[in-house]
Amino acid sequence: MSFIKEFKEFATKGNVMDLAVGVIIGGAFGKIVTSLVDNILMPVIGIFTGGVNFTDKFILLNESKGTHFDSLATAKTAGAPVFAYGAFIQSVIDFLIIAFCIFLLVKFMNSLTKKQEAAPAPAEPTAQEKLLMEIRDELKKPR
Repeated sequence: MSFIKEFKEFATKGNVMDLAVGVIIGGAFGKIVTSLVDNILMPVIGIFTGGVNFTDKFILLNESKGTHFDSLATAKTAGAPVFAYGAFIQSVIDFLIIAFCIFLLVKFMNSLTKKQEAAPAPAEPTAQEKLLMEIRDELKKPR
């Protein structure tokens, strides 16, 4: 079997195609969750924390490029070393939401699988078993 033919068979298997579709959908879902966190959740959390904008939360690690920056973007533009803990908090929230959604999806898929794995109907008795049952029934009859 040639290398190209073997690769073609591998690439067209159902599992590989399913994985490719899953990665593409996962990437798109990640963008949706990031937008949800950045544009909806974090502003609401900011309101409850006194108007804090988490995207601009950072700690200046070295004052060689300046001592005060209005935002994380200006600090990065100036080349100042920063510890951007606000962006990290947003990434953690992104991860938790995605992990929770994947958990729900896996739980749902497992419940579907369990329903499909319902106990199969008992097999029909063989001819020998039927004969033995008839003999048993005859022996039980009163004489």
